[in-house]
Amino acid sequence: MTVSIAIGDASQVAEARRAAAALAAQNGFGETDTGRVALVATELGTNVIKHARDGEMLIGTYQDRDGGGIELIALDRGPGIHNLEACLRDGYSSAGTRGGGLGAVIRQSNFVDFASWSGVGTAVLARLGSGGQASSKTQPSATGVTWGAVSVAMPGQEVCGDSWSVTANGSVTLFVADGLGHGQDAAEASVEAVRLFQRFHGHRVPTLLDYVHGGLRTTRGAAVSIARFDPASHRVEFAGVGKFAGAIAANGTLKRMVSMPGTAGHNARKIQAFDYPFEHGLIVLNSDGISTGWNFARYPNIQSVDPTLIAAIVYRDFGRHRDDATVLVGKWIA
Repeated sequence: MTVSIAIGDASQVAEARRAAAALAAQNGFGETDTGRVALVATELGTNVIKHARDGEMLIGTYQDRDGGGIELIALDRGPGIHNLEACLRDGYSSAGTRGGGLGAVIRQSNFVDFASWSGVGTAVLARLGSGGQASSKTQPSATGVTWGAVSVAMPGQEVCGDSWSVTANGSVTLFVADGLGHGQDAAEASVEAVRLFQRFHGHRVPTLLDYVHGGLRTTRGAAVSIARFDPASHRVEFAGVGKFAGAIAANGTLKRMVSMPGTAGHNARKIQAFDYPFEHGLIVLNSDGISTGWNFARYPNIQSVDPTLIAAIVYRDFGRHRDDATVLVGKWIA
C-alpha cells in the first residue's frame, strides 16, 4: 500500500519526512540511507509548497529484479515547470530561494523521473535503494516491458481494500482486485484474490478469472480485472468482473476494455474474455476509486514517463478520494 500525505505547510513536510524515514528503517535501511530518504522527502515536499502551495506525497516501496527500496512521489496541480532543464541545475530557483532542491533529489536518489505540463501540474518520482543499490525497474526488460502502480487507501482507512500483481513469463499479465467495501475485510478479499492469481496465473485468462471467482466465495468478494499481453500475437486478452476500468492507450487513442457485471466470489454470472489488437503503448487497469472518465488528453507524450509516475498522475487528477484507489500501468516499448 502507498501512504498519502497532504502537503500544504512545513508541518506536513515534516510529517512526510518522518513517515518516509520510518518506512526506510522498517525495510532495513541503515542510518545513512535513511537520512538520504528523509532528505529527499523534505526537498520534494518543500518544492511543492514553494512552487504550487499545496499538493500530496505518496510514500511506498518498490521491488525489481535487483532488489527494492523506497519510492517517493510528489504531486501538485501548480503552474507546471516551464524550464525543466534549468530547474535541474543546482542554484536555479523560480521562487526566490537558493535553489538546489531538485538537484539534491537527483544526487541522493538512485532514479528520478519528472512529468510536468503547463497549467496542469508537476509530478516527481524518486527511488532510493539501500547501500547505494541502483534501481533497474525503469529499464526495459528483454521484452521491452515495464510496469508500475499506486494503491492508496480511502481517506480515514488504515489499510487499502485494493491489491495488484503482475506476472511475466513470455506474456505479461496484469491483475487488480478491489475488495467489496473498505477496511480490513475488503483488504483480505483483495489479498486472497492476488494469492489465487499468482497460484493459477499459467491458465488462460477466463479460466484464471474463474479460479479467482471460485476461491473468493468465503470472502466479502471483489471486483477483479486481468489483462494479458502476448508479444507474439500482438494482442491483449482482457477479462473483468465488477465496476472496473481497463484501457489501452496507443497511437494517440484510448480504447476502453469491457468488464462484465457482478462480484467475483458471489454473483459473477458470466465470465468472458475479449481480445484487442496491441503492439506497443500503455495498458491501464484501475479500481473504482478512479473516475470512469479519466483520459490522457492533457498530457502530451505521457507514454515517455515511468509507468509508476503515469499511475500517480491518473490517481492525482481522477481519484474520487472517497474510495480506495489503485492504478496499474503496463508499458510496452516498440
